[in-house]
Amino acid sequence: MIKNAIAPIQAWLLSQGRCVACGRELSAQKKKAHKKHGNRVDCSCGRVFFEKSGRYRRALMSEI
Repeated sequence: MIKNAIAPIQAWLLSQGRCVACGRELSAQKKKAHKKHGNRVDCSCGRVFFEKSGRYRRALMSEI
């Protein structure tokens, strides 16, 4: 039930290019090139994202 309330908010934050945990801009965080998934973005709060053509997504545990 809580997931149903939080998921749309997290999707909105990602569409704005912000971290789902702390709300910081992902474009200002450290980036590393990744072969398969585009750029790896490490937020200062510890979350890991992947950026491909301007869109962000959370990294899966198997991708980290």
